[in-house]
Amino acid sequence: MDNEGFRGHVGLEHVENEGDDVSVVALNADDRHLNAHGTVHGGALATLCDSAMGAAVATGENRPVTIEMKVTYLEPAPAGRILAKARVRRRGSRITIVECDVTDGDGSDVAHAIATFTTL
Repeated sequence: MDNEGFRGHVGLEHVENEGDDVSVVALNADDRHLNAHGTVHGGALATLCDSAMGAAVATGENRPVTIEMKVTYLEPAPAGRILAKARVRRRGSRITIVECDVTDGDGSDVAHAIATFTTL
């Protein structure tokens, strides 16, 4: 996963893949990522989750595509480094289920996501 295109524009950084089926992506949230309340916008967190989960699904030359995604926002996320750790829960022949936990710089949980992917 490179940091070009949309990911680069948003400011996402692929941190690592922890073996097969696990990926960590970071967002260094600054003023451009904040909502009117001064916390990280939910859309920025959803984008972070989607990118981390897509990276966890990716293997070799396949191209993961999100079919559906649900994000549960647990706490407001402050500006600073936000980490999303995604793990494949079930990889099928056509459909893959992935979960993602998002933490702030203090390690507090701020969001949880689950998504369904397929590959092209």
